[in-house]
Amino acid sequence: MRSTLQQRLLPLLVPGLILATWFAVTSGDDFTAQVLVPPAAVLDSFNELLASGELADHLRASLSRLLLGFGIGSGLGLGFGILLARSALVNAFAGPFFQAVRQVPSIAFLPMLILLLGVDEGFKLAIVAKAAFFPVALATHDAVKGISKGWLEVAAIYRLSPLRVLFRLILPATVPPVLTGLRLGLTRAWIVLVAAELMAAENGIGQMMEMGRQMFRIDTVMVGVALTGLIGFALDQGVRLAERRLVRWKTV
Repeated sequence: MRSTLQQRLLPLLVPGLILATWFAVTSGDDFTAQVLVPPAAVLDSFNELLASGELADHLRASLSRLLLGFGIGSGLGLGFGILLARSALVNAFAGPFFQAVRQVPSIAFLPMLILLLGVDEGFKLAIVAKAAFFPVALATHDAVKGISKGWLEVAAIYRLSPLRVLFRLILPATVPPVLTGLRLGLTRAWIVLVAAELMAAENGIGQMMEMGRQMFRIDTVMVGVALTGLIGFALDQGVRLAERRLVRWKTV
């Protein structure tokens, strides 16, 4: 019982120390509120944004972009990863280009996408889809390539159709690594989305922080920073929970 309690409390140690240090530093006169805002001011700003409905609007905009863009990118990544692993023609034609482009950080595509798509919703969806596509495609490719050749030979002996091979063999065999790719893709997509909203957006968590910066509202910026971290953590833990439920035989 004591060991379990310690395990549950241990992750709270570092955040607690940071919060205590924050309180201690801002309680004196060494820093002005424009440089380092007190925790109480951040909480007041959060309550103000929540009561006005502004925070809900920003969250709704960001999460809807994330959901749609991630769905598009991960779906395309799953299909492309399977094709890349199963088709020698696709691998020869698109494999080198895929391996080269995936090395480029998603942030580097922001200026080019703004020039091509403007600053409308298409731009945000495209950058989120790109961020999700490559981790999912790579994880799927590696997972399919790792399937035992013996299993594929048995499927060929029984003359299973491509669809039956896909749904009865490939997808079940690749669930654990693909879920890992989805988790990584979701985390990257969220980070890139907030960065894109910081640069060009009418609403969203990133735009809320940018407006706070322009108006010297560091408390608003800190609310956005805290929410970005908490949402990213919640998304990651949500996929981990789904992984534990879907893949009960895997040791996590």
